[in-house]
Amino acid sequence: MKIAISVQGKDQQSPLDPRFGRAEGFLICDSEGGESVYVPNSQNMSLAQGAGLQAAQTVAGAGAQAVVTGHVGPKAFLALNKGHIAVHLVPQGVAATAAQALELFRAGKLPEAQGADKDGHW
Repeated sequence: MKIAISVQGKDQQSPLDPRFGRAEGFLICDSEGGESVYVPNSQNMSLAQGAGLQAAQTVAGAGAQAVVTGHVGPKAFLALNKGHIAVHLVPQGVAATAAQALELFRAGKLPEAQGADKDGHW
């Protein structure tokens, strides 16, 4: 399974980015083997609106079947949901790096979110 983890860097030791739509980028990780590929999200960081929707398209285009992030807004959540991409939220202070977030996901400690946890434009 491919998992998109929002990150502030380009490898698994990079800090987890708590923002989905305006994350610096995404590590697309294989949940079994652990290999990862960095996908930049720089085109969405300065958008006035729609960053979450664009980020959802980015991770869908990379083949992700799940997203691991800190927070997700309602439009991004809906887009991911319609694309059959599960959203897993990492509570603040639980995982500092992408590697730690991936390990929590593998261990089943990040339940699937049932909706957005932030209002739009936060």
